[in-house]
Amino acid sequence: MVILEIIKNLLDPITITDILYVAGIIPFAFWLLRTSLGRKALVDSVPRRNNMPPYMPFIPLFVWLGPVALATLIIRELGGDLHGWQGYFLDNIILCIGALATAAVVIFLARASFARRLRGFGLDARTIPKDCVVGSINLLSVWPLILAMIILTTYFGRLFWGREYEMQQHEELRLITEYPELSLRILIVFLAAVIAPVLEEMLFRGLFQTMIRSFLSGPWAAIAVTSVLFVVIHQNIEHWPALYVLSLCLGYAYEKSGSLFRPIFIHGLFNGVTIVAALSQ
Repeated sequence: MVILEIIKNLLDPITITDILYVAGIIPFAFWLLRTSLGRKALVDSVPRRNNMPPYMPFIPLFVWLGPVALATLIIRELGGDLHGWQGYFLDNIILCIGALATAAVVIFLARASFARRLRGFGLDARTIPKDCVVGSINLLSVWPLILAMIILTTYFGRLFWGREYEMQQHEELRLITEYPELSLRILIVFLAAVIAPVLEEMLFRGLFQTMIRSFLSGPWAAIAVTSVLFVVIHQNIEHWPALYVLSLCLGYAYEKSGSLFRPIFIHGLFNGVTIVAALSQ
């Protein structure tokens, strides 16, 4: 009984976050050793053949951040009598429709610009099973670094703004925890775990990273620059360090596999885990 009590006391403080942190260190350390600290990780990565002009990735970005955002404001004004969760439900419906329309623009441009069309772009359904398995390992491996960035951000935040400082939740996480309505929660989960990863990975990894790589030497430089673009479209500046690390993982997964399904799966899984963590609290 004494031994069981000791074991119980040792295990009580352990959380799922702790388990993920420890589990992620092992494959990450192995990756560092196998790739000479990452220097040899992408030596076999070849640029994707395409005839994109440099301005092309900005077309869907403008569609997404311009007309879609404007339509959201206009429709919300027209539906001004909607309050609380109903107003947010309408906002997310508009975001879903706008994201799907933007994704259609990306697919049209990629199909016209990439050699082997959508397969050359990275959308080959035959790779999905492997991408899901390897993508899970990729996310697990980078998870300790993401947590480290969150801890550092919180530390410096409290250093500069006092002990009461806490990182703000993403707006969608705030909504899903504040409002219990099932329809709103389902819509937010669908938007965060499916629609947003599909659009953002096709846009930033598929178009921007490919275009940038044609002007820079080496895939890591393109991944780094694309990750800057990726984080600055997110409103919460305090989330940028963690998102930058995540984006490096997403860019690496795309360059390593040549498949967009891998970063899409990693992105969706990350958002899904974040939502589950927020609801469990």
